[in-house]
Parts: sequence; structure tokens; C-alpha cells
Amino acid sequence: MTPILFYGVPSGCSFGAIVALEWLAHPYRLSRIQMPETVSGEAFRRINPVAETPAYASKAGAIITESMAILNHIAAHGLDQQLGYPQGSPGFDRLNQMLGYLNTSFFNAFTPLWHLVEHELDGPGRTVLAEYGRDKVLKAHATLDTLLGRQPWLLGEHRSVADAYFAGIARWADYHQVADRRDYPNLQRLYDTLQADPAVQFAHGIEAGQPAVSAGAFQGHIELADALALLER
Repeated sequence: MTPILFYGVPSGCSFGAIVALEWLAHPYRLSRIQMPETVSGEAFRRINPVAETPAYASKAGAIITESMAILNHIAAHGLDQQLGYPQGSPGFDRLNQMLGYLNTSFFNAFTPLWHLVEHELDGPGRTVLAEYGRDKVLKAHATLDTLLGRQPWLLGEHRSVADAYFAGIARWADYHQVADRRDYPNLQRLYDTLQADPAVQFAHGIEAGQPAVSAGAFQGHIELADALALLER
């Protein structure tokens, strides 16, 4: 079957998987999952019991969850495009190291700030959590800026699924207004490069529900109910 990416809106980290699929240029479909309503519902839990996006139905119909697993799956099919590296190679290890940092440190730095968005919290507790989140975000930006250095992409001379993942998470600094990316010139350079990329522009359009021009692999949206019927038959 044509693979299906279940992506979360608004501003889900699944944005990066959309970018990676556009770079891969293999046929795929998308299923739009509203957060927090649909993602926590009974129907989507049949796709992912953890009730989180992204989730990915592979060509074989297997469900893959967690961004790192999905991006590694895409990378394994994109070796010709240099989106990833053969398992066991030094490049594969470097990719997993970078994905690990993006997932456990860069992504996680925003968790306190998302908690404030999703929960009512007033008084000193809100102030403490906001300051804690801001400090984590600034530290993560400084570290990643150093790791990137003057390289054009996170892993060096070629873009990879790690850059796609970064594109989806980095915009959260603007959403929460906690970091001025201009203070991190290497990250600013990479961010600007990605924002000019047609796949990133396509992902922005998809998230916003606006007309978006694919490189050609996108086969359209599928409703969650129709995806479930296809996967469970």
C-alpha cells in the first residue's frame, strides 16, 4: 500500500517527517490529526496506543511510531538521496547521535513551555516553570550551534533526516518567544536555508491547510477512519 504519515497539528514535531518524505520522493499519503482532540481519541489510539504523533503506516502496512524510528525508516529508503547511511557505518552512528540529541535534549528543552500552553498554571509556579524552560532552550541552542559549527548541514556536506527533524522543532523557539536565533549564527544560517527549501515550504502549507506544491510524491490526504479501514481489513 501507499505509506501513510499521521501528522499532528498545530505545530507537531511530525513536520520533520513530512519534509523527509518530500526529500525521499517516494509516493506517500498524509492523515491530519488534530491535537489534543483527535490524537487522544479512541480511533487514533488504534494506530498508536500512546496517543502521540507522528505515526507511520509503512508500505507493508506495519505501524511505526516515535519520530526517531520513523525518520530512520525513511532514511533507510533514502540512501541514494543521502538522507541516511547504511546501518553499522560511521555515518549511521553520527546520524543516530544527532537524532538522539535533537530528540532528548533539543526537543525536551521545550517540554516545560508546552506544559504551560496545555495546562492552566498561575502564580510563582508558572514563573518558575517558564524560567526553567527558557534556560533549557537557550542551553540546547548554544550546544547545537557548537555542534553544527560552519558545516552546511547537521551531519556535514549533505542534508539528512536530522535536518528535516530540526526544521520542525526549531520553529518552536519563535512560537514560545524564548530564544533569539540570531544569537546562534550557525543555527540561524541552517534555519534560513531550510525555510527556503521547497519541502519545508510544502510542510508549512500542509500544516496551515493551504494549497501546497509537492515535489510530486504526495498522493493526497486520507481521513483517519478510511486509513483505519484500510489497515484493519
